[in-house]
Amino acid sequence: MSTAQAPALLIRPMRVPDLAAVQDIERASFTTPWPANAYRQELETNRLAVYLVALMGDAVVAYGGIWLMVDEAHITTFAVRPGYRRRRIGERLLLALLDLARDRMAREATLEVRLSNLPARRLYEKYGFRPVGIRPRYYSDDNEDALIMTTEPLDLPAMRERIARLRAELDAAPAPSAIPDPTASGEPPR
Repeated sequence: MSTAQAPALLIRPMRVPDLAAVQDIERASFTTPWPANAYRQELETNRLAVYLVALMGDAVVAYGGIWLMVDEAHITTFAVRPGYRRRRIGERLLLALLDLARDRMAREATLEVRLSNLPARRLYEKYGFRPVGIRPRYYSDDNEDALIMTTEPLDLPAMRERIARLRAELDAAPAPSAIPDPTASGEPPR
């Protein structure tokens, strides 16, 4: 009897063929998703933009993007397919975005997050983001405020040590499971 190996998590640059899966995750994750053509434009015309996807086997299960502006990496979007959440996939993707920012000589990373999105805020805080301001009525669907968060300089010894410690914890943790929850597609269970 042979035992099939579960597919490993792979994080790589987003490509145009990934866009249908990215849009599915976008619709399942946000009440006001980006328009269907927005990611294509970002990939094809925005020289400041870099987008990554996380795959389990051939399935795109998460994505995130940054704009690299002068010495700042601004995380523009970040989402994990609902059935794959709480498996540390988002954490691995965030780490990849921070690595990319540092490799591209960004001094710090910034982002906006809904005040009410406590799980995301906790993840960002774990990785050294701290609140620095509020964007009033930032979200157009319900006028919720956005919390602006930024990291300490990415090359500070304390920040590098934090990232190294968290990377070691992730490396020691079990790999994310390839068996999705019944709601992995974002659809209700049947």
